[in-house]
Amino acid sequence: MKRKSNARRVRPRSETDARSRRTRSRLLEVAGKAFAAQGFDGSTGQDICRKARVNTAAIVYHFGGMAGLYQAVLSEAIGRLVTTEALAIAVQGASDPQRQLAAFLGLIVRALTSPASQSWPGKLFGREFISPSKVRGRAHDEPLAARSKMLKSIVGALTGKPAGGPQVARCCISIMAPCALLLLVNRRQLQRFMPGLSLTPASAAELAKHMVDFSLAGLAAVAQR
Repeated sequence: MKRKSNARRVRPRSETDARSRRTRSRLLEVAGKAFAAQGFDGSTGQDICRKARVNTAAIVYHFGGMAGLYQAVLSEAIGRLVTTEALAIAVQGASDPQRQLAAFLGLIVRALTSPASQSWPGKLFGREFISPSKVRGRAHDEPLAARSKMLKSIVGALTGKPAGGPQVARCCISIMAPCALLLLVNRRQLQRFMPGLSLTPASAAELAKHMVDFSLAGLAAVAQR
């Protein structure tokens, strides 16, 4: 007759790793919704862990604490919208400044009309845009600075103005203002007053083309001054 072993079963490394990834993923999703709705200061680790159904020590284990969790969530949000790497590849693959602007705006508009823009990633990014948290970290400023540098380079080439000058800065603001509007305003409210406006993934290409044409006309006027 065989004896039953009282030793605990040791989980294989692959099983442990998979379980850890699932826990981390649940924490990111739950925390993303909490931070988007209440901000960093209004969210607690205890509440996030309870909703994610994980041990309260999980945040420290996976992220080093609440600040690390917030920074990871913000990186996840940016990645679900559009990464800086994707923008750089698209711009570098375009043959001239006009096509570069079309590639740049095309990716951003596609992100802003995607489901992610209306769920917690878009809401969190919009919250950070209006009121940056104190714990966001330099790692998240660098990608945004890289995007700004890309756009200023494109605008400088199209206008013949210095990329670091005030005219190019104003042009960049004019180009990105509609994008900020799409990110921050309530879509239903906007479409109530502009019922012909379509903001679905199917209309992304048409919307992006309009924004590029509009921007190019304005940049041409600046170039002629």
